[in-house]
This record gives sequence, structure tokens and C-alpha cells, in this order.
Amino acid sequence: MQNVVKIGVAGLGTVGAGTVKLLSEHRDNLTDRSGSPMIVTAVSARDRTRDRGFSTEGITWYEDARDLATDKNVDVVVEAIGGSDGIAYDVCKAALENGKHVVTANKALIALHGVELARIADANNVTIAYEAAVAGGIPVIKALREGLAGNVISRVTGILNGTCNYILTTMREQGRDFADVLAEAQKLGYAEADPTFDVDGIDAAHKLAILTSLAFGVEVDFDAIAVEGIRSVSALDIQLAEELGYRIKLLAIAKQTSEGIEQRVSPVLVDRSTQISKVEGVFNAVVLEGDYVGPVVLQGRGAGERPTASAVVADLVDIAAGRNAPVFGVPADRLKKNVRASLEKHVGPYYLRLMVWDRPGVMAEVTATLAKHGVSMASMIQHGRAETEGGVVPVVFVTHETSEAAMSGALSDISAFESNSQPPVLMRIEGFTS
Repeated sequence: MQNVVKIGVAGLGTVGAGTVKLLSEHRDNLTDRSGSPMIVTAVSARDRTRDRGFSTEGITWYEDARDLATDKNVDVVVEAIGGSDGIAYDVCKAALENGKHVVTANKALIALHGVELARIADANNVTIAYEAAVAGGIPVIKALREGLAGNVISRVTGILNGTCNYILTTMREQGRDFADVLAEAQKLGYAEADPTFDVDGIDAAHKLAILTSLAFGVEVDFDAIAVEGIRSVSALDIQLAEELGYRIKLLAIAKQTSEGIEQRVSPVLVDRSTQISKVEGVFNAVVLEGDYVGPVVLQGRGAGERPTASAVVADLVDIAAGRNAPVFGVPADRLKKNVRASLEKHVGPYYLRLMVWDRPGVMAEVTATLAKHGVSMASMIQHGRAETEGGVVPVVFVTHETSEAAMSGALSDISAFESNSQPPVLMRIEGFTS
């Protein structure tokens, strides 16, 4: 039996409180699995009076979490404060500089400062672990860093935001509009009062930046990701996609190309026969594609007290057992530069939806413009006139594979047509091997 591992928890919100409770409830099992007893010796939070479901008797309480990071009676700091800068960053940096391991669920911190923190960790012979930062209770970090270490990864694809997946699922199942479902998600606690990070794709992009680094051995580069959220997805598009045999999902995708790494977060159409199309509600999923193993699909709860605490404690068990892998799978000084592939060179099929006035010559004008840009059609849907909209009808084109540049050029021309009653909607169609 090794020495006791002493843990300091900075922040006692959902993640921090869940971690403390799990450590207490599963104490004996965790000792057996790690070889060392793990105890919480210090905590930091703003409100001492709040009932968090456990006793803090005998635990040192710090008003300032920065003091916890330098406590000599703490071996590992769990950062559960959140935010990419400020006190969360200060706590993690101070802990690493003082020779303490760090465990965090803070995806923004790792996405924006991960390389810097990894270098500090390497210099002090400690680690920063972050399984809980991506996809909650799904062990995707461990899968990439350890389970698939023998593979060359070609692509990572994920449903990485449960709020967006819940909204899109509900819109499809109930035929409701985005704004209505978002308001309901906020009431149910699935969406924040300010949902910007979720619905605009920023949260998923933070997570994708981390997965890209692990998958391809490159420096984390959040700015290399093209980000688009789901505000523009309508109930009509979801209905039309269903007619075509697709579902709309907010996907985070990173793939290796001859030009570099293509990274994007956006709503896309996926075939209803694929496994990822069936991931519904608040669940997350990640598809990892390796040259030897092929596609691996991981699915589970991406947020919440218990799944996130599960991931945090898994990292604590590894640290207690002495299993300290490099932060991004290789030493920080061996990470390659993240070379960004131009999205203009992306090739694939596209979904184009127009709302046009039902008048002669419209279809000919659109098809001629697509042909001018070298875009060929695979299928089309044209519904009859909707009298309540004054003769405006939806028209949908599904293209054969074409380049982003060609499609952007065609869209620019089509957007200027007087026949449009509203701006066209364009989404990529994503294919899978599973």
C-alpha cells in the first residue's frame, strides 16, 4: 500500500461537489484500484453555508483557491471553477509549478492554454489530466491517448454538446422551432441562461481542439476551427432532411488531409442508417477512426454531476496509481504545429434549401447557376405552393460531391436572385463508414 494521496478541490459546484461525494461513497473500491487511499484535505468555494450533500468537517477551507494550490498538504488539485482565464488558470498554473498534479473538467482552459500548461507540467514532472473536459463520462481521452496509441488516426467526429443535441432532437420529434425548444431547454436546466457557448458551437469547438491535439499529435489551436452553431437550423430543414433520409446533427469534425488538418463545428446532415444519427437527447458520441482498428464509436452522457465526477475520479485513480501519461499523448516539446487545411478545399455533397416565389424560370435559373460552378445535382425536392405563404415554396437540392469553393461560389450567385423570399440555407452532408 502506497502513501495517502491528498486532494484539494477548488470549486464546489456541480463537478467539485460530485467529485467529493464519489470519493467518499466509493472509498474502498478506489483504494483497491489505485493502491493508495485518496482523501480530500482542502477545498475552496465562495459560500461556506451552502449544503452540498457532504460534510467539510476536518477539511481545510480556503477563501482564495490560489492558496489551496500551494498547500503542502495537497498532492493533487482538482480545478472545478471553470473559465479559460482568471482564477482557474492561476490555480492550475500555481499547482503545477509547485509540483502538484492537476485534474480538471475545464475544456476552455485546456483548449486555450493546454500547451503552456503541458510544458509547465513536463518541467515539474507532474501531469494535468482532463478526461472530464470532453464528453463527460465517456472515456474518450483515455481511448485516444492509450487504447488507440497503436493507430494512426485519420478522423475524429463527435456530438460533443448535449444542449444542441437535445434541441435538434426535440425539434425533429415535435416539429417545433429553435427558439421555442431553446426556451424549454433553459427551463429544464439543459441550457444556460446565456446559451451562447452551447448553441453557437463554441463549447463543442473547445472540445474538438483538445481531441485534435490528442489524435494528431499537434499543438492545441482553437483558432484553427471553423465554427458555426445551430441558430439557423429550422424545423423545416429538419423535416426536409428526414424526407431525404438524413438527420441534422451538430458535429465537431477533425480529419487529416494532404493540406493539413481540417477542423470544423457545424450542423450537418448524416444518413439515418448510421449509428451517430441515432444518438439523441442530451447524449454525446465520438467516432474515432484508426488505420488498424477502423471506426470506434463511444457514446454516453456528456455532462451532469455524476458522469463528470466519474471522469474526474478516473483521472485521480490513474495519478494515485502512478499512471501519468504525457498531457497530449507525447511530451509537450514533441507536439507538431497545427497546420490548418483550407475549408475551401473540402469535398463532399451538400444540402441547399431555397424558399422561392413560385414563378416560371426559377428552377432553370438555379440549375444553370449550379452547372456554371461545376456543381451537379443528385436529387431534388419541390413541394407544392403554400398559399398561406403567398406562393412561396421550399426547394431542396442535394448535390453530388463538390468542393466547398465551388459551392460557395454558386451560393453567392443564387443568394442574389430576386426569386428568393429569404436567404438560402446550405449545409454539408457527412458520410461515415459505420
